[in-house]
Amino acid sequence: MNHENPSDDLRAALITALGPSLMRPFERTTVRATQSFDDWVIDDLVFQTADAEDVPATFLRPQDGRPPVPAVIYAHAHGNRYAVGRSELLEGRSSLQGPYAPDLKAAGIAALCLDMPCFESRQTPDESTRSKALLWHGDTLFGQMLGELRGGLDFLEAHPAIRSDSLGALGFSMGSTLAWWLAAIEPRVRAASALCSFADLETLVQTGAHNGHGIYMMVPGLVEIARSGQIAGLAAPRALQICAGTKDWSTPPAAFDCGLADVKAAFADANASTQLSLHLEAETGHVETPAMRAAVLTFLSDTLQP
Repeated sequence: MNHENPSDDLRAALITALGPSLMRPFERTTVRATQSFDDWVIDDLVFQTADAEDVPATFLRPQDGRPPVPAVIYAHAHGNRYAVGRSELLEGRSSLQGPYAPDLKAAGIAALCLDMPCFESRQTPDESTRSKALLWHGDTLFGQMLGELRGGLDFLEAHPAIRSDSLGALGFSMGSTLAWWLAAIEPRVRAASALCSFADLETLVQTGAHNGHGIYMMVPGLVEIARSGQIAGLAAPRALQICAGTKDWSTPPAAFDCGLADVKAAFADANASTQLSLHLEAETGHVETPAMRAAVLTFLSDTLQP
C-alpha cells in the first residue's frame, strides 16, 4: 500500500480489475482514405489489435503542415443502437444536438472516434457473447473498450497534427462513462467532459437501477474497490466536467448525489475544486440540450487550448 499516494493504489486496483485487455496496445495503424472536411481533413483509419481484430476509426484533424492542435478521444454512445459507432462523430444521434465534428473543428480541437466492440463494423460477436467470453477468461468488455481508447491516446500522442500535452476525452451516455473512466486511469487525459451518465454504482444496485445499463459495464468486484465518484476523482487535479439532467434515468438522484459528493471531495483533497465543472439542468432527461453543448465546448476550449 502506497500511503504517500493512495490514488496510485486505487488506480492500480482498477487496472487489475478491468482485466488484461486494458493494457494491450494496438499492433498496427493503417490510413485507408482521407477526405476534406472544410479546410480540415478526415482520415479513415484502421487499428489492429494483438489478436488481429480490425478497429475502424474516424480522425478529424487539420491539414498536413498546419500547427498542431489539441485533440479529444470521442467515445460514442450505446443506446442499444449497435449500428451506430464512430459515425456518431460526423452524423450525431437523436439524443444529441447534432454531430460534434463541426463544433470541435470550429473550436480548433481534433477528434478521434473508434468503433467500440459490438458497434457499427464490429457488431459480431455481439455484446453478450463478447462479455461472457471475456469474463470467462478473467477479462472484461469494459476493460477492452478502455484499452482501445488508450490505444487511441497512443496514436494521438505521436501524431504530428496533435499537441501531445493537450489531450482530452468526451462522450455521451456510454461515452460519458468511458470518458471519465479514461481520465481516471490515464494521466495523459488533460480534460474530460462526461455527458449524461454519472452515478454511484452501489446505489444503482441497491435500487435495481443498474439493470438499465448494458453488460459491457460489468467489472467483477468493482463495488468492493471504489465508488464511482472516487474513481472519477482520480482525474484530479486535471479538469473534469460532469453534465446531467435531473430527469435522466441513468442518473437517479440518490446515485447521482452520492457520486457527486465523492468526486467533489476528491477534487477538494487535491486542492483542485476549480478544476471540477458541473452543468446540471432541471427537468431534463437523457439528452444533450443546447445549453449543455455550449457548456461542453466552452469547457474543452478553456482546458485544452493554450
